Amino acid sequence: MSRGRLRVYLGAAPGVGKTYAMLSEGRRGMERGRDVVVGFVETHGRARTAALLDGMEVIPRRTMTHRGATFTELDADAVIARAPKAALIDELAHTNVPGSKNVKRWQDIDDILDAGIDVISTVNIQHLESVNDVVQEITGVPQRETVPDEVVRRADQVELVDMSPEALRRRMAHGNVYAPAKVDAALSNYFRVGNLTALRELALLWVAGKVDDQLDRYRAEHGIATTWEARERVVVALTGGPEGDTLVRRAARIAARTKGADLLAVHVTSADGLTGADPAGLARQRTLVESMGGTYHQVVGDDIPQALLDFARGVNATQLVLGASRRGRFAQIFSRGVGVETTARSGSIDVHMITHDEAKKGRRRPARTRAALTRKRRLTGWALAVAGMPLLTALLAPFRDVLSLPSEILFFLCLTVGVALAGGMWPAITAAIGGSLLLNWYFTPPIGEFTINDPENLFALVVFVLVAVAVSSIVDLAARRTRQAARASADAELLATLAGHVLRGEAAVPSLMERMRETFGFTSVTLLERRPGAGRTPDHRSDPDAWRIVATSGGAPPTCPGQSDTDVVIDDDMILAARGGPMDAADRTVLESFAAEAAVALRQERLQEAAERARPLAEADRMRTALLAAVSHDLRTPLASAKAAVESLGNTDVDWSDHDRAELVDTAKESLDKLDRLVANLLDMSRLQAGVLGLTPEPVALEEVVPRAVDDLGPVRDRIEGDVSIELPEIVADPALLERVLVNLMSNAVRYSPPDEPVLVTASRHGEHVEIRVIDRGPGIPPEAHDRVFQPFQRLGDRDNHSGVGLGLALSRGLAEAMGGTLVPEETPGGGLTMILTMPVSSRAVPA
Repeated sequence: MSRGRLRVYLGAAPGVGKTYAMLSEGRRGMERGRDVVVGFVETHGRARTAALLDGMEVIPRRTMTHRGATFTELDADAVIARAPKAALIDELAHTNVPGSKNVKRWQDIDDILDAGIDVISTVNIQHLESVNDVVQEITGVPQRETVPDEVVRRADQVELVDMSPEALRRRMAHGNVYAPAKVDAALSNYFRVGNLTALRELALLWVAGKVDDQLDRYRAEHGIATTWEARERVVVALTGGPEGDTLVRRAARIAARTKGADLLAVHVTSADGLTGADPAGLARQRTLVESMGGTYHQVVGDDIPQALLDFARGVNATQLVLGASRRGRFAQIFSRGVGVETTARSGSIDVHMITHDEAKKGRRRPARTRAALTRKRRLTGWALAVAGMPLLTALLAPFRDVLSLPSEILFFLCLTVGVALAGGMWPAITAAIGGSLLLNWYFTPPIGEFTINDPENLFALVVFVLVAVAVSSIVDLAARRTRQAARASADAELLATLAGHVLRGEAAVPSLMERMRETFGFTSVTLLERRPGAGRTPDHRSDPDAWRIVATSGGAPPTCPGQSDTDVVIDDDMILAARGGPMDAADRTVLESFAAEAAVALRQERLQEAAERARPLAEADRMRTALLAAVSHDLRTPLASAKAAVESLGNTDVDWSDHDRAELVDTAKESLDKLDRLVANLLDMSRLQAGVLGLTPEPVALEEVVPRAVDDLGPVRDRIEGDVSIELPEIVADPALLERVLVNLMSNAVRYSPPDEPVLVTASRHGEHVEIRVIDRGPGIPPEAHDRVFQPFQRLGDRDNHSGVGLGLALSRGLAEAMGGTLVPEETPGGGLTMILTMPVSSRAVPA
């Protein structure tokens, strides 16, 4: 049996029409004679959506009970048993009720697909795992129900249900999305134009990425190697040279001419890994690329033009940006260069050759490195060359009549190879030339003259010199390669250490500075930044007033670049200055990488500091917005009730009975009491946040405070059952504030408990603390929301709009902590929520 096909309707926000589109597709299928059933659809009370269900077969839902509440879920087994051609199943990211076969609905859908049934489903962009945190930052609302991106990506079809923010807000205002009572709150919070625009962009980008994946898969399956210009992609080739910044900026401008174009930077490294570009230059250019919204890539290849084109075709690039060759005219005679070769092979890819200041200046010669062999080996080689050749001549001279010239040449060649192995190329070349002269004088007729009569002997001597030079060159090259490999390995290990340093979160600037100082043996390392407004005079590098120290490690820091032994320019306004003597040129490239990482770490620290400074402002703004919303709604209700009661009492046209008059007075009193509590909570919350709440802690007996708190509950006091022993020790608290905390906790528990279930208040001693537990048998809250219920202006679940401003629990925790206690929730065994208030025992209490 083949697996069913999955089709997903993706939306940017609730209300854009995903369920409507799904049902419409189902009805079209039925009209074509297709067997379609409704597995699970949530209409949310929308009449037009519900109307589409008329005449469609709906699979009965599975009923489940959890914590005393009844829920309905998708019955996947019933759908499989019915075996339709297609099933409509809403809300792909839904979390099933505990006790279900699968945790998530998408897992139920997987089972249905495995049974060969096609499924049409829906999901919102905020429920995709990869963008869940981004959506929370945009909207301020965390999404607990998520679905892995891969589940949606492997769908056979993903269709975007799009709607402009203005159109969606009009739909909401007309009551087509939410009930009228919730419209105002939704429009002023989650469904603001800015939020909807950002969510719409996320949805469009995600679908565009899905389309890219489908296009790449199609081209791969059909073996299409040519470029399809479905989307502009600009690739810039980097060598790490000084022209790189110019190329990146030019490529960014080319990409910016087309909306949505991608910028990619690529560097081709040699296959041997020993020769390549300046790492510090590449690191700096990588930072520049990423700051412009591009991505950096590195590929390996000996044929650079082919490697560039292979990469460009692999990413479906449309344009390739190269720098004009830095090679001189003479070098170009022997090789056309990367730019010319790439252009000749580019095919449909447009190649841009960008001129720059370094063009045709020739490649910079690399800094001279230390000799490949140690000084001791080189001295040994020279000793063998100078003394070994005469000694060998003296040993072979008595046997001149016995040995032939080829045999004598082989002896000299062996000694020359030994000199090459010991001392490298130049001692070996000296030995080869000296040996050829000695062979000519002592062993080649005519003896005692630098003359050769036999051409064969001349040929043998020439071959001897060439072989000696070749062997010595190979030995020297091998030694240099060995040294380069060792150096590359050391650099790689050092950079790996740096990368691990960053991944472990130790990339703070002081830590990096200390690591640099230890690694390179400096006496001090300092990060200098140009002061704002400091001019670039000819001697500005030696002007301490033009620079300021950002971070330093070690001894006395230099106050300007001119006072350092080594400096690395990071950008126009930042320089790394080090003291401790000059350093090796090869070490400098690694130092530049460290410097670039230090600059990035500094920028990250500054961004984090700016975010920290902005966070209180954002929190204050959020609190202000919530407070205004609370005042506009929650204060209006008791005010309106009290005003209506008072106006009715003052109406002389109506002859009120004593009973009616007493009821109006009670209504006004109850409304004013509610208003008084609300204002008191708001004022106390503001005092808590400002740190000016007055406290009078003193020893308090719980058997006195708890009954007063129960009495303050008014008509619902009869729903409280207490179990507070008079033998409990006194606790340290402010009596009035402790009473308010208990009132808030008990009233909250009563509000969410079933009418026939009492709220239990117990207290017990645990060491030097007393725990007061307020236990209800309500629906409870999920563990992941335990901390969220203590946020100001938070009503978990938004069950109604008449439960106050959501300050009760936030204020209770704040008051408890201000008195030296704690307030934490936990699940009540058997269902419900228990609030645990822990307070310290008075010092005059009897020890437990």
